[in-house]
Amino acid sequence: MSKEHQPIFASAARTATPTPATIACESGQGLFFINVTAASATPSVVFTISGVSPNGSTLYTILASAAITGTGLTVLRVSPHLTAAANTIAKDILPSALSIAAAHADSDSITYSMHFVGVDD
Repeated sequence: MSKEHQPIFASAARTATPTPATIACESGQGLFFINVTAASATPSVVFTISGVSPNGSTLYTILASAAITGTGLTVLRVSPHLTAAANTIAKDILPSALSIAAAHADSDSITYSMHFVGVDD
């Protein structure tokens, strides 16, 4: 069983949508940890995990979270062995390149980090 760990978004207070992160992926399945440590007013962020096509020019959605509006840990899971569940689990495999976007609904501050842990089993 091999594991890979990659930071996607470093912990920081954000008030606007950051540039999507693109990461190489060596695992066919994995966990995406979103840790929100502070929120002011009514922030709302939706995280979208997209696969990058082999030619690098097309993205396709693998999983989109529900809106995250407060502090706490959210875990998104992608695996062909799990039962799909809206906004939390995708029954899919991960391609060799991923694009991860965090879409902010407003300019209220929210502090979060996001990490990926890939597992082949």
